[in-house]
Amino acid sequence: MSTKTNTKARNAKMPTHALYHVTDTKEDKSNWIRIGAAWPHKDGKGMSLQLDLLPRDGRIAMRVIDLGEGGQK
Repeated sequence: MSTKTNTKARNAKMPTHALYHVTDTKEDKSNWIRIGAAWPHKDGKGMSLQLDLLPRDGRIAMRVIDLGEGGQK
């Protein structure tokens, strides 16, 4: 197996999106707590979600994981 194939297989397992529990504060700010991850389906018509926490209130936001400049995993 070539290095290119190994890299492609490894990247396919990494989530493409992060899930956050977002709550509003009294100071018109929001608290964002990472609660999971998401992967696109092979056909591109949906996402698989893995939640470490299911919030009762607030909202869930999904954001693309940016591994570029200053991005975190």
